[in-house]
Amino acid sequence: MNGLRGMAMVVAWAALLLLLSACAGGRAPVAQAVPGDITTASDQTDARRRASIRLELASGYFEQGQTTVALDEIKQALLTDPGFADAYNLRGLVYMRLNDMALAEDSFQRAFALSPRDPNVAHNYGWLLCQQARYAQAEPLFAQALSSPQYADKAKTWMAQGLCQMRGGQSAEAERSLARASELDPGNPIPSYNLARLLYARGDYARAQFYIRRLNSSELANAETLWLGVRIERRLGSPNAARLAEQLRRRFPEARETQALERGAFDD
Repeated sequence: MNGLRGMAMVVAWAALLLLLSACAGGRAPVAQAVPGDITTASDQTDARRRASIRLELASGYFEQGQTTVALDEIKQALLTDPGFADAYNLRGLVYMRLNDMALAEDSFQRAFALSPRDPNVAHNYGWLLCQQARYAQAEPLFAQALSSPQYADKAKTWMAQGLCQMRGGQSAEAERSLARASELDPGNPIPSYNLARLLYARGDYARAQFYIRRLNSSELANAETLWLGVRIERRLGSPNAARLAEQLRRRFPEARETQALERGAFDD
């Protein structure tokens, strides 16, 4: 499987990051009675409360794939409260889905200006930059998100950073990031698959076997994961290669990976 084919699963699964990010974002601070105090409901203005209701509706529409309806609700939220960072953050995700990267970046920049320490904004802005191959600019944003003690989605950001580093040709850095993501969220197939790919590419077959076996033992196994598993097990001289090959033939007879298996193209 060549480099472009190998990125197929990266792109398909990485698209889930947008869905995972859609609900991300603690409420941006409003007026606080004591500097550094935690924001509570009583700190919100009436405008912020009304805008929050609109934003909840927008989030629901976005998750259901009703992108333009979500955008309209976001516009209403921002008309009510122009300083609502969370609304700009979701607006950025909407425009990313609509493939309008200029407006997406404008949205994240506005959110960042209003809430510069928000790790969710940093993550989403970093992911946008990664989609544009602006890897050096994305790196500090991921680092900022990961440095936040209150940030609950660090596994997601380690994964995004690892995928971004893979695309940028930083294999060693990507390996570290994906390993951390896999450690924090072992059930997530994205780090496991891509980590196994990296380890296989540099000849660390035993470690690659650990990650791909875990994935192929789950319901998330597919033609690509099974094919990678066949090649790793074959490198190790394991009889498990034959079992995986048979599973690949049975479950995905028309897949390109199955065709590669039948050709014996183990090193493509």
